[in-house]
Amino acid sequence: MGNPRADKVAERIHEIVASLVTLRLKDPRLDMVTITDVRVTGDLQNATIFYTVYGSEKQLADAGKGLANAKGHIRSQVGKQLGLRLTPDLKFVPDALPETAKSFEDALIAARHRDAEIARAAEGKEYAGGENPYREASDSARAEASDGDEA
Repeated sequence: MGNPRADKVAERIHEIVASLVTLRLKDPRLDMVTITDVRVTGDLQNATIFYTVYGSEKQLADAGKGLANAKGHIRSQVGKQLGLRLTPDLKFVPDALPETAKSFEDALIAARHRDAEIARAAEGKEYAGGENPYREASDSARAEASDGDEA
């Protein structure tokens, strides 16, 4: 369970930075940047800002450089709008979410293919002991037990 104050500060920093990147910063390297998450330490001294870029690896690297260049301005605006005694130090980190989602998607596709192969192999096949090999044995055992109770 997190610190509620740190969570509120992180949410506010997320709003401020996203607004700055989309509306105020005119750096063309930041055109396709999306701020995905912000995490703040419990003492509110450090904030890690996760971002992603729709595009290539080069665009991601360029966006990182653009954010690094604008870091002072962003931190200044965060400090003014937060109204805290100390402004958190900002660290920009590329978010691994798109790659993680892609790997999950690839795993799901592979699982679907394996399921389809198993279904094709099972077509027309029968179970080794019939549909339910245990039903008859348990039914006859119950019948024998009930016969023994009557005697």
